[in-house]
Amino acid sequence: MSQETKIAKTLDLKGMYCPGPVMETAKGIKQINVGEVLEVLATDPAAKPDIEAWARRTGQQILDIQQQGGITRILIKRVK
Repeated sequence: MSQETKIAKTLDLKGMYCPGPVMETAKGIKQINVGEVLEVLATDPAAKPDIEAWARRTGQQILDIQQQGGITRILIKRVK
């Protein structure tokens, strides 16, 4: 993912556990406009598969997922 990706909103969900991260992501995506990008930061190991499944179910686009130092960073583009 290029550094030019403009983040419309960041959700810092570190320390929150399932189902919190996916529920907060679902709320957060509604707070940005179609075409904008939501950044999610989470420490829950289940956040990555949970948010990937949520994105498939809801038709949102995962742009990038990075895991480093116990933190998962997910960039999601609101498609609809």
